[in-house]
Amino acid sequence: MHISTKGRYGLLALVDLATHYSGEPISLKNIAERCQLSEEYILQIFLILRRAGIVRSKRGSRGGYILAKDQSDITVWDVLTALEGPLAPTACISGKSKDSCGRYDHCVTRILWKKIMVGINEVTNSITIEDLVNTCKNPQIVNPDPEYYI
Repeated sequence: MHISTKGRYGLLALVDLATHYSGEPISLKNIAERCQLSEEYILQIFLILRRAGIVRSKRGSRGGYILAKDQSDITVWDVLTALEGPLAPTACISGKSKDSCGRYDHCVTRILWKKIMVGINEVTNSITIEDLVNTCKNPQIVNPDPEYYI
């Protein structure tokens, strides 16, 4: 399983949005600048997130984006599956197609891939955007450096 830049940058941009939200929509330009990402790429990501019901947009001079739900109600799983699709290590486990492998019905390793997917889903469902925001507010958690001296 590989998380693309779409998934990684989408999470990063959502955490930025949640961190800096103060009641007014936030422009993609501001998010892109803070995250050091392309505004055009962030726009593509946010269009997908809007369709998935994770963010809402407001048009106009004071427009931008806000979270569609409370940050404690949006999980990493919600974001990654919206942007990446199923979080499965192999195609046969993703539910997309039983025909993806000729050994589907008698595959010895399919149980392993299923267990890995269950673990991934459990972890990503247990972490919310709020958890990530709280983590980034604590520099020791974000960048633990045992060799830090004052």
